[in-house]
Amino acid sequence: TPEGVARAVRGISFEIREGETLGLVGESGCGKSVTSLAILRLIQPPGRIASGKVLYRGRDLLPLRDAEIRKVRGKEIALIFQEPVAALNPVFTVGFQIAEAIRVHHKVSKKSAFDEAVRLLRLVQISDAERRVKEYPHQMSGGMCQRVMIAMALSCKPSLIMADEPTTALDVTIQAEILDLLKRLKEEFRLALLLISHNLGVIAGSADRVAVMYAGRIVEEAGVKELFAAPKHPYTIGLLRSVPRLGETKRSGRRRLYAIPGTVPNPLSPEKGCPFAPRCPDVMAACRGEDPLLLPLEGGRKVACFLHHPAHSDPRAATP
Repeated sequence: TPEGVARAVRGISFEIREGETLGLVGESGCGKSVTSLAILRLIQPPGRIASGKVLYRGRDLLPLRDAEIRKVRGKEIALIFQEPVAALNPVFTVGFQIAEAIRVHHKVSKKSAFDEAVRLLRLVQISDAERRVKEYPHQMSGGMCQRVMIAMALSCKPSLIMADEPTTALDVTIQAEILDLLKRLKEEFRLALLLISHNLGVIAGSADRVAVMYAGRIVEEAGVKELFAAPKHPYTIGLLRSVPRLGETKRSGRRRLYAIPGTVPNPLSPEKGCPFAPRCPDVMAACRGEDPLLLPLEGGRKVACFLHHPAHSDPRAATP
């Protein structure tokens, strides 16, 4: 940027297993969308991937030539973008756009690709698919455009789909329908799904495992039940405390809605140490000197916090 280098994502590592849904959760601006774009090498200049590996079935995608990575996009790994109305091309029919994705990866006729587009629209539960396939994005609702994006993602039968905020700007009823559709299709086709969201309710109801991001880093990873039942990282605890709950009033003892104090660190000038240290209620001296690694704990969970580091004693006794 004109102000300097901003490291949007720093040193993250995670895996997605076949048939699994991994929820990537965190507040806006923490690096979730950049992560999904980096996996398919869709970062636009001046952004770049400085280092690392993206291993898909043992094959590193980063060194591939442009022609090779284009064969992976859509066919092996598909991305459902945020705001489907903006992601779809307004000057082409939805049928043309789905058929185009099919013909990029498969040598089929225009008619065969168009017929497959109709079948896919039926698969994602769009009624009167023969008519809808000839319509333009502006003639459809946001929920229907999201279904078109899902149909396009499924068109080449990928093994991994990354859904970036798939319920953004949709009303609650349509959100539930889209999430149910993704779950059904995942089970039917044995897909791996990377579900990106800032909505903890969406993640709780859809994911098998959860990775929590903060300031471009993963700070906690666990099974969805374990994470919501007993969060370990202070940031995860703060996120869950800040969720409003139905039925809680002043009379029932509900206090003012919790908010994590402070602000997110500036990516242009990151401070030394743990990025959450200035906002953490359990901060200690070690937090300000070095960045904690993502350490494995029992039960398969991981936490990047000195609270759970065996080399440190009671943090409250050492709080500066």
